[in-house]
Amino acid sequence: MAEQTTKQMTMRTALMLALALFALAAVVWALQFYAHVTDVGPWSLRLTMLGLWLRWAGLAALVAYALARRSLTTWIFVCMAIGGELGYDAPHFALQLRVVSQIFLRLIKTIIAPLLFATLVSGIAGHANLKQVGRMGWKAILYFEVLTTIALAIGLGAIHLSRAGVGIHLAAGAGEALPTQRLTLVETLLHIFPENIAKSVAEGQVLQVVVFAVLFGLALAMVKEERRRPMLALVESLAEVMFKFTKIVMYFAPLGAGAALAYTVASTGLGVLVNLARLLVTLYAALAVFIFCVLLPVAWLAGVPLRRFIKAAAEPVTLAFATSSSEAALPVAMERMEEMGVARQVVAFVMPTGYSFNLDGSTLYLSLTAIFVAQAAGVQLGLGRELLLMLTLMLTSKGVAGVSRASLVILLGTVGSFGLPVEPVFLLLGVDQLMDMGRTAVNVLGNCLATVVVARWEGELREESSPV
Repeated sequence: MAEQTTKQMTMRTALMLALALFALAAVVWALQFYAHVTDVGPWSLRLTMLGLWLRWAGLAALVAYALARRSLTTWIFVCMAIGGELGYDAPHFALQLRVVSQIFLRLIKTIIAPLLFATLVSGIAGHANLKQVGRMGWKAILYFEVLTTIALAIGLGAIHLSRAGVGIHLAAGAGEALPTQRLTLVETLLHIFPENIAKSVAEGQVLQVVVFAVLFGLALAMVKEERRRPMLALVESLAEVMFKFTKIVMYFAPLGAGAALAYTVASTGLGVLVNLARLLVTLYAALAVFIFCVLLPVAWLAGVPLRRFIKAAAEPVTLAFATSSSEAALPVAMERMEEMGVARQVVAFVMPTGYSFNLDGSTLYLSLTAIFVAQAAGVQLGLGRELLLMLTLMLTSKGVAGVSRASLVILLGTVGSFGLPVEPVFLLLGVDQLMDMGRTAVNVLGNCLATVVVARWEGELREESSPV
């Protein structure tokens, strides 16, 4: 207990010291600006050096805070701050750090195909009992796809309104985007379907990998139980391994994010931070629109008792927001839905299935950030390619709700297959924890509501004599 108290005091001291130093640096910057305007040369130079030392002393205090806290998210923020400072103070050195972000990118790219294949196949074949649940299964799947499509559309509209990615101006040659060409309608349709899965994986053709995985999952679901079980176990094991692989690679995220921001600031300036703030505001505004203009009317139309539902969903949604983990909230969500009066068989089917097929917050986030990347690159996709991009994101987002920052992995693979640069995706790491909290909470809220709505349709929602 004493050790924990000492650790908390160290963290608090380091954080307060960092904030104080940055506040002093801001005051010095204001004085420096005044000195520059009033043309008092010697004072301007001294203030510049004082501001430099204060900023680096503040960063040192942040490093001490991160060492005490031992949190990956904290280290990402700290490395982003150091990277931004390096890009501002030592741009020539910062430009050389791009190789670090490229190494991280290569590690991420190795995850995409096996992760998508494993999660999609296990999600489809693992729910082979859809034929037994019959009407309830089809209603749930149809509900999931309609709402995720609406979420994609809201994200798409929000980013086009805010234009948060416009003005970043990536340096020439930034990113490792795949070459693109204008395809006819027939060529676009043919491009969706793989002719060689190994070639699709090697070329990073995400949609082709998804199509192959969906067909493979359907075929596996049709196989007899004794034949399906070993392959399903293998695929589920592969999914677990890739989740752990993702976790390992994400330990390199602080270095990759810091190097990417250092390179971006050195080549484009500090204005990129304004773009990230606009993107964060855009996401939460879009999530609010989705909750109040989609989920609330759906609940009202389905006759969901709102007071009971809000009370039941409050705890799992809050837990999801605080932990940024849908899996952490799953047991609590299932328990609260049963307590609300939803039949156990409905909860047992709809809630886990929703974790694979009903990721409202994640799909909204993906559509919003994908167009953010295009705007940052100055690329006009056109309506046809945007719709194809949305279809790809809707398919590739399935089954990854329980994996921290898996949405970033999906985003990297998808924008790369559409010929967009991936450098802007690294910039998202700086605000991804804040974005992840919101999108995860909406994922859990959407699945809680889906469970109650399906139960209402099936007459499996127990009525209460008095409101809770």
